[in-house]
Amino acid sequence: MNKNSTFFVLVNGIIKENPVLVLVLGTCPTLATTNTVNGAFGMGIAALAVLLCSNVFISLLRKIIPETMRIPSYIVIIAGFVTIVKLLVQAFLPNLYATLGVYLDLITVNCIILGRAEMFANKNPVLKSALDGLGMGLGFTVALCAMAVIREVFGAASFAGVPISFMENFKIEFLTKAPGGLLVYGLLIALVYVLTKGKAPAKTSFSCAGCPNASHCHVETCSEKGAEE
Repeated sequence: MNKNSTFFVLVNGIIKENPVLVLVLGTCPTLATTNTVNGAFGMGIAALAVLLCSNVFISLLRKIIPETMRIPSYIVIIAGFVTIVKLLVQAFLPNLYATLGVYLDLITVNCIILGRAEMFANKNPVLKSALDGLGMGLGFTVALCAMAVIREVFGAASFAGVPISFMENFKIEFLTKAPGGLLVYGLLIALVYVLTKGKAPAKTSFSCAGCPNASHCHVETCSEKGAEE
């Protein structure tokens, strides 16, 4: 598949560079909000909305934002969209707002969103940036929901809050706890590794390119640095 095609940009974040199961980013909300399907889906959609909007906005301003002010500018833009999403959730989905709590605010410093802003939206036109944000957001949501289904169904004998009566005597409550979340997370990462035959992408969109300290590392890319070590 042509890496410059719009379709590749869209599906890249869902499969090849899934931010949660391949790049292992955003682990804090991943572990904290996946004990219920409703919480996982809500967090995924909220992050997707912020990622999509911030990618588009940053791409539009990529030639205007001064080089030395990139990161502070990105954080302000992302925080603005997080505030909008938070107020909408609080107004129209109060139960979800109560479930997600502080993790809605923490979307502002989610490394997935800031990373895509710096490594993709800052270097690509609006359409590609929008597709990248959509793909990464969908990949994040799918990963969270996959974890949540396992944890809630087998750990709480319910699905999206609806009890599953025949599972009641077989539920493993350990899965709803933090250690259970880590176990499920690790197993899903291992499953993705096996399904992709253990072949991580040779060069992801995350690299030393664009890092203000890259010149001090004496290494052109992070992948080369890893190879040397």
